[in-house]
Amino acid sequence: MEFSEALLKFQLNWPHFFAVFCLVVVVYKSSVFVLRKRDAQRNVEAFPGPKPSWLFGHVMQFKQDGTDLDKFVKWGEQYPYAFPTWFGPLACYLNIHHPDYAKTILVSSEPKCDLAYKFLGAWIGDGLLLSKGQKWFRHRRLLTPGFHYEVLKPYVTQMAESTKVMLNKWESFAKTNKTFELFEQVSLMTLDSIMKCAFSYNSNCQTKGGTNAYIKAVYELSHLNNFRFRTFPYHNDLIFYLSPHGFRYRKAARVAHSHTNEVIRKRKETLQEVNELSRIQAKRNLDFLDILLFARDEQQQGLSDEDIRAEVDTFMFEGHDTTASGISFALYCLACNPQHQKICRDEINEVLGGKDTMDWEDLSKIPYTTMCIKESLRLYPPVPGTARRITKPMTFFDGRTLPAGHVLFTKPDFFFFSPPTHLNVSKRSPHAFVPFAAGPRNCIGQNFAMNEMKVAIALTLKRYELIEDPTFKPKIITRLILRSLNGIHIKIKPVNPVE
Repeated sequence: MEFSEALLKFQLNWPHFFAVFCLVVVVYKSSVFVLRKRDAQRNVEAFPGPKPSWLFGHVMQFKQDGTDLDKFVKWGEQYPYAFPTWFGPLACYLNIHHPDYAKTILVSSEPKCDLAYKFLGAWIGDGLLLSKGQKWFRHRRLLTPGFHYEVLKPYVTQMAESTKVMLNKWESFAKTNKTFELFEQVSLMTLDSIMKCAFSYNSNCQTKGGTNAYIKAVYELSHLNNFRFRTFPYHNDLIFYLSPHGFRYRKAARVAHSHTNEVIRKRKETLQEVNELSRIQAKRNLDFLDILLFARDEQQQGLSDEDIRAEVDTFMFEGHDTTASGISFALYCLACNPQHQKICRDEINEVLGGKDTMDWEDLSKIPYTTMCIKESLRLYPPVPGTARRITKPMTFFDGRTLPAGHVLFTKPDFFFFSPPTHLNVSKRSPHAFVPFAAGPRNCIGQNFAMNEMKVAIALTLKRYELIEDPTFKPKIITRLILRSLNGIHIKIKPVNPVE
């Protein structure tokens, strides 16, 4: 009887007990949250910066209208060396914009930031971009032979072939003198090029009608990754998975993975009876995928199927999208600076003569064009920042220290177009210009990218004069890589053969 009465009393008071329990949980969680917020603020109090909202940080100040990078430049002028930016109440990044600060973090082996890069995992897997520790060291060592100059040399001819396909398509724009958007065209060209060079695969993506499904998927994945990063609730995997944006992300990832799987499948079929690279080399030039499939470590262990797909996905994305951004903005810069464009064209005509293609030996003979490419990379870096999470306290040259666990984000400064900046490199810090990052985690494909940029820009300038359209100014945004919200527009006209 007493038990029954106690049970009845508990049932009657259950709503009260539950309310008290919920209140205790809320108070506990709130206290933990407030303490974490206070600790986060204390950790960066040595670094003054723009005033954030207590809850939203600086998120509401970023409009995604093409002016956000201008804000960073303005803040960089106000706060020397570095300043914090907040994405939500707890996610704080220390933005570095001084070469001596950048050197401190770039020469270290600190891992890339989980928050900044982890959302990419469902798309490109745990390849070189996202892996860390021993796995990263092993993969970097196994993949490095794929970027040896002997492997890169034959690529120049294939890059030239892809560029000429694009330039042939541009004849209609040259005849009509109409403004056209070039980023999508260049993206198709760089995808065509990387498929030929790295995977010996003729996609014909430049001549097929309609929008390329893979490039469309890359655009969608880039946009959704950026949107997820800026939307605090989407940092939770379950919430994002159940959202409409999560559904779109998975759909686009399936398209990208299908493309990659097809490339790998066809190559494995071709190599079924081949067990040595030398046998392949006797028939054709080696490519990146050959080296990936035959890579072996000291224990003669190769890469798993999952690792191979991750590296192919990573190189497919980074090898075409970042290069497309670099080429597109370089062409735009040259259109806006006709005096530098003419110097480049004169140099290119002197080197190439009557040739309509480019050879490996020509790449080192166009120094002024190379300076213009580098200057464009300084003004419009395809990857506008790199994020690292420090595992131990880091002290900078001015004595300020950042505790372990914080994230540092290096960003460039933007000024006017001035190629001669790159003449006296001995007088500037080597960390003042790092378009491919620096230190142990620098870009493994930087020589591939620079070669393709030189080929594409040289052949374009030899054939067409680039003209700025002042009514179309790029609205710069970051979508994993640097893009323009309204595209990148120029006009072109044929170069006079006797010029």
